[in-house]
Amino acid sequence: MPQSENPADPFKKALAETTKAIGNAPDLQVTYSVDPPGLSNSAARLPQVSRRMTREEVMLARGTGDAYALRLRFHDEATHARFAPQGETARALYEAMETARCEAIGARAMPGCAENLDAKIAADARRLGYEGITEAEKAPLADAAGYLIRHLATGRELPAGARNVMNLWRAAIEGKAGGTLSRLEEVLEDQAAFARMARKVIEDLGYGAELGEDPDEPQREEESAEDSGDDSAEEGGEEEGGERDESEDSAEEAEGDDRQEMRARVSLEDLDDSELEDVDESEGEPLDDLPPPRPPSEADPAYRVFTDRFDEVIDAAELADPAELERLRHYLDQQLEPLKGAVSRLANRLQRRLQAQQNRSWEFDREEGILDAGRLARVVANPTTPLSFKVERDTEFRDTVVTLLLDNSGSMRGRPISIAAICADVLARTLERCQVKVEILGFTTRAWKGGQSRELWLQQGRPPLPGRLNDLRHIVYKAADVPWRRVRANLGLMMKEGLLKENIDGEALEWAHRRLLGRPEARRILMVISDGAPVDDSTLSVNAANYLEKHLRDVIAMIERRRAVELIAIGIGHDVTRYYNRAVTITDAEQLAGAMTDQLAALFDIDTRAAGRAMRQQVAAGARRLA
Repeated sequence: MPQSENPADPFKKALAETTKAIGNAPDLQVTYSVDPPGLSNSAARLPQVSRRMTREEVMLARGTGDAYALRLRFHDEATHARFAPQGETARALYEAMETARCEAIGARAMPGCAENLDAKIAADARRLGYEGITEAEKAPLADAAGYLIRHLATGRELPAGARNVMNLWRAAIEGKAGGTLSRLEEVLEDQAAFARMARKVIEDLGYGAELGEDPDEPQREEESAEDSGDDSAEEGGEEEGGERDESEDSAEEAEGDDRQEMRARVSLEDLDDSELEDVDESEGEPLDDLPPPRPPSEADPAYRVFTDRFDEVIDAAELADPAELERLRHYLDQQLEPLKGAVSRLANRLQRRLQAQQNRSWEFDREEGILDAGRLARVVANPTTPLSFKVERDTEFRDTVVTLLLDNSGSMRGRPISIAAICADVLARTLERCQVKVEILGFTTRAWKGGQSRELWLQQGRPPLPGRLNDLRHIVYKAADVPWRRVRANLGLMMKEGLLKENIDGEALEWAHRRLLGRPEARRILMVISDGAPVDDSTLSVNAANYLEKHLRDVIAMIERRRAVELIAIGIGHDVTRYYNRAVTITDAEQLAGAMTDQLAALFDIDTRAAGRAMRQQVAAGARRLA
């Protein structure tokens, strides 16, 4: 074996092929990473296996691979979405029980899978500290319910930490839902039947209010309507005969009125509360008179969004409580203590350059003012030469605002997002000292694999080419008018586990551009920091492969064409020059600080040189007029 070959590679290859085979997913892309594991429609990310190949690493990778394969094999997303509850606690219980169902089926059929899954469950329980929990209130009910489903379905003893959490809640769960769980064996391999049982368990546990509408109710109503319709049709055929033909027109007219009324009710239900306030009910204003909604994209009229009902623009402080933000901020500072010195030196260099441009400069060869001592030699050499004076003038330094738009996608997890956060921190403080307004924005999605938007799409029968199919999350870490000292802790949010998900760059860029256009400053600069092209598995799986990338290009073209905002981009590890005209690509995240300061300094240098050229042109024009 060549020395350069990683001894873990054969194992990784074998595990990838096994995962595809068990999951019946030959096109699945299996990768290994130190980032948290994850599963999408077309890719699975498993825990990294080092060259040492310790037993713990190998078993965790096997268990994670088996868990994902069994999910792909025995789980139907449409059925899952149909029965999914609305409330947070009910949904967590529902998800945990469905995951346990898929893994229990595999564990019953394949003893090897059962051992691998036990290793994964044990590792997760150790990481979450489940073995040390002594009170049921501190143990997650959803995990306990999932562990109980596994135990009852397989009869296997759980690892210590998982067994502890299950036992803390077992008496309460079985006391309230024991009768429902007795049907587990009959419904385990039928996902729809199991989902109905899971909803009943959730109701038994006291969370029935979070279930939402019964998905079976419309079907039962249709069946009862069909039965009653058949009976009345038979009676009408025997007794009324030709009278049906005479009343057909009036019946169709009434049905049309009912449809129109239903459409009006649906339209009202789709409106936000703020939009409903604009409808004057006393005057009976028709819905057709309401202003049309803003198109999803000004840059590309053909760009579609399946629904924006679940999108959010949210302040960073609302995504974590103050104590957690302070803890995350402290963690961020500790992670980047070695880097802060270099970043601060670069920031000081930028500050000196900006302040130098704001300082006073001189106009020479004036007939009055302060004597120009540097030109006295000419007077000494030729006494007939008139004295030369100079006058102070202010350099034109336009009122400026800078927006830093940070990619908060999962691929930025780890050192790239940490360095981006600390660089944004130092840069914001530096520019604020130079009287330059700064806002810091982030963009990601609320969920993996489409979130509520995808679930709604599935419920509506999977209409083709739905457009963007995920729930956006746009985060305001610092607004331009807010002093830095008040929001210093907000950037720590980027260290929060589970925050970083998918990235839809085009809509985020358009959002940041709209915010800048609303600013009063004379000069607006938008700096984008990203690590590659837009990626959202849910959207790209049901649209053209270049759907999001095309929209990003259209948005960039619109911004650069309008020239109201100066756009620059920094790519971390990926070439972004193929998208942005003014861009730089760095290969190491630690180069980000230098790239940010150099790019901004270059922009301000360009602005100053342009102002100097304009001043010289004005002086030359004045001299020509005097001549």
